[in-house]
Amino acid sequence: MPAPDSLPGGGHEILEIGTHWRQLVRNWVAGRNYHTTADPDSVSMGFDLSETGRTVTVRFMTTKRLLVAFATDGHCLRQDQLAVAAAASNAWNTEQLNPMLSVWDVRGPRPCLAGVCDLPLTCRMTQADFDALANDWVERARQMFTRCHQVFAL
Repeated sequence: MPAPDSLPGGGHEILEIGTHWRQLVRNWVAGRNYHTTADPDSVSMGFDLSETGRTVTVRFMTTKRLLVAFATDGHCLRQDQLAVAAAASNAWNTEQLNPMLSVWDVRGPRPCLAGVCDLPLTCRMTQADFDALANDWVERARQMFTRCHQVFAL
């Protein structure tokens, strides 16, 4: 009988996100050409978005219950861009059938567009499954920020 933390026939270890998220993120980033930094609470990676001339940063961190991937392109919105940014967020989320994009810090000094993806810390998956999911999150962030820049001039 296979061990509870392995897949039958594959030998790939199934890891709990809450315990192994840093390992999963670091292993995923290791095989890619991303700029990476880590601090005690998060692991951040960045990639150049050639279509916009900006760098998208994805910061992985945890809350009490979730692994969160917070993505931004570093562009601060002006007050006159907030309504367009909200409309762009609404359009993206509706078309994708997956709420991901929003305007963050709308009343603060540096509002921005941000994408957020999350997983329950109790979720369990192999490194390959995590890699596929993280790749999907990055590709969606790439498409999302490119569209916001090209279509909405944000």
